[in-house]
Amino acid sequence: MPTPSASYSITMRVILDGAATIPSVATAVAEAGGLVTALDVVEPIDGRMVVDVTCNASNEEHAAVLGDVVGAVPGAQVHAISDRTFLLHLGGTIEVRPKIALKTRDDLSMAYTPGVARISSAIAKDKSLARKLTIKRNTVAVVTDGSAVLGLGNIGPEGALPVMEGKALLFKRFADIDAWPVCLDTQDPDEIVRIVQCIAPSYGGINLEDIAAPRCFEIEARLRDLLDIPVFHDDQHGTAVVVYAALRNALRVVGKEMKDIRVVMLGVGAAGVAISKLLMAEGVGDIIGVNRHGILDETDARLDDERRWLAAHTNHDRRRGDLTEALRDADVFVGVSGPNLVSEEQLTVMAPNSIVFALANPDPEIDPQIARRHAAIVATGRSDEPNQINNVLAFPGIFRGLLDAGATKITEQVEIAAGRAIADAVSSDDLSANYIVPTVFNAAVVKAVAQAVGQVAREHPAS
Repeated sequence: MPTPSASYSITMRVILDGAATIPSVATAVAEAGGLVTALDVVEPIDGRMVVDVTCNASNEEHAAVLGDVVGAVPGAQVHAISDRTFLLHLGGTIEVRPKIALKTRDDLSMAYTPGVARISSAIAKDKSLARKLTIKRNTVAVVTDGSAVLGLGNIGPEGALPVMEGKALLFKRFADIDAWPVCLDTQDPDEIVRIVQCIAPSYGGINLEDIAAPRCFEIEARLRDLLDIPVFHDDQHGTAVVVYAALRNALRVVGKEMKDIRVVMLGVGAAGVAISKLLMAEGVGDIIGVNRHGILDETDARLDDERRWLAAHTNHDRRRGDLTEALRDADVFVGVSGPNLVSEEQLTVMAPNSIVFALANPDPEIDPQIARRHAAIVATGRSDEPNQINNVLAFPGIFRGLLDAGATKITEQVEIAAGRAIADAVSSDDLSANYIVPTVFNAAVVKAVAQAVGQVAREHPAS
């Protein structure tokens, strides 16, 4: 059973008579595989003790089981069960607040009509003033078509909205950027490009999110050509930046050089292609891409242009076959695919001091505990494992730096600078096999990334 997680956290209100005790309830939860995180005694009812038991489960079915086992404790009655994740999302997770107080008639006349007309007239004469005099200077649109949401797939714009709210929340929490969800009820690339082009004047940047490949490649490329603000598909480039940062530090731990390693990339969608391109830009020795059909072959008619390009410019030895053949003597495995696709036996054919990044979420390509039997360093996308590779290490600082610099484009140089800043946030004294990237709550990361990105954006503005 998967590890209990706060994602499936519940609170049970339990009424206890004389036969039941708090320890007996806690024991029942633990024996059923749950994790008790809080026990709160509340006001008694009819002389009986009432407690709120908060615990983590592994999934929704497991949460229901925990309720059943507590209810089966002699003398215990489960009065109600609340899903804490649903409660957290009631009414959404973000809101708009005013930056100024409207207390007097003068305040109103300056913030709105007639005074605001002066601001509008000034911007109409010089559009660049919008960055100075409006929310544009600190606002990002989080745009999705709902076609590739987390591990849920094509669930549409309404289903995607809570995730986009969450992304906006992260922007605000980590970089003080005002971001807003834009969930589009279309999956037509032409319509998406045109809609984003039309709304762009209100924003200082566009964060594309959860758009399926290969459509995402085309949409991003076209918008980057059309707009005078940065366009960043986080599933591609945010992932690539953090993987690059983690790999830089992992190589320091195992004593290998980027130019000497072979990387196997399982999953060549948006993230896999972007990671490969960034590592190639930094001089990686070789990459072998693997999809559901095996090692990428540029002659495969099923490949789109992006994957065909990747197949043609990697795999120098022209290996053919399955994942096992790709992993033979490989130094690094990067999985951005799906759960349980790699066996323990396959890891045994990798080179000594191997590195395994099993990043499928919530369940990685291989159990991290099994991977550690054979790899010197293991990273996942999970918060309950060491070395969490999480995009929140990248995108807040990247956009903070771009907005502060008034950048119009995002470049590969910006991504490399961000990756190096993340890697350097781990000091030599702290660096170890179990700590190759900083935690997402390390306040120094956003500042370091923003500074590095801003410097590159100012020194090397894109044409």
